[in-house]
Amino acid sequence: MSKGCKGCPSASASGGCSSGHDPKSCGDKPVDEKIANTLSRIKHKIVVLSGKGGVGKSTVSANIAMALALAGKKVGLLDVDIHGPSIPRLLSLQDSKPHIEPDHMEPVPYSHNLWVMSLGFLIPDKETAVIWRGPMKLGLIKQFVRDVTWGDLDYLVTDCPPGTGDEPLAALQTLGQEAKAVIVTTPQGVAVDDVRRSVTFCNQMGNEVLGIVENMSGFVCPNCNTTHDIFNSGGGEKLAREMGVRFLGRIPMDPEVVRSGDEGFALLKVQSESPTAQAIKKIVEPILALG
Repeated sequence: MSKGCKGCPSASASGGCSSGHDPKSCGDKPVDEKIANTLSRIKHKIVVLSGKGGVGKSTVSANIAMALALAGKKVGLLDVDIHGPSIPRLLSLQDSKPHIEPDHMEPVPYSHNLWVMSLGFLIPDKETAVIWRGPMKLGLIKQFVRDVTWGDLDYLVTDCPPGTGDEPLAALQTLGQEAKAVIVTTPQGVAVDDVRRSVTFCNQMGNEVLGIVENMSGFVCPNCNTTHDIFNSGGGEKLAREMGVRFLGRIPMDPEVVRSGDEGFALLKVQSESPTAQAIKKIVEPILALG
């Protein structure tokens, strides 16, 4: 990517600008002081990405945020999956609304140290389709950083939609190169192949990949709590070695994860000693080690 294009909303991860003009004419965009002030009060920015849909990325995002909060950290969870915001449902907050003033919005509290913001709180009902082009998405994501009163946070966890399109691009551009990525995959080859593109995307944007998570890796028997492989496993770890990034760990396929998402209860609280909860805690250790 041309240095001049890096701050341009039309910039693409492949190296050019979709605006069609000379990349050199992009120049450095003026610093949004309100965004800069918000980010200065957030110690660590974590962006959760996936190469394709259906890998459980939002569930992983919610559980990472919850695990950090249970470790005593002040955490914000930002859902920028504009066309499919699922974080409110996963946390049983779908009937909540943020407090909105002319110049700011209050995030929805999940607990005393975990706050959430999502477009899902703002659309009138679950049948409403969001039909927006790129500039509107970029504007909303910036607004969710600029105008939401996040306050002093240890971590802001941002749940992005799959792929390397407008929302992940806007999130990384807005949060800056200090943001670190966690990339979620499943064991199947087609999902692992897409992770390569996500790693390349982060490299081209100048953002560190904190690590890869292999989700739905094995099945936890509800009777004996033993994990059994039902797909090939190890693809995420192999790819992490190939691409020189950390492998954060595997999360098994667990019926209780499905139930916790449907019913909106915190698996890490209710079943803190389950194999899935232990896997999530291990994955969060390197994130907590950031300080």
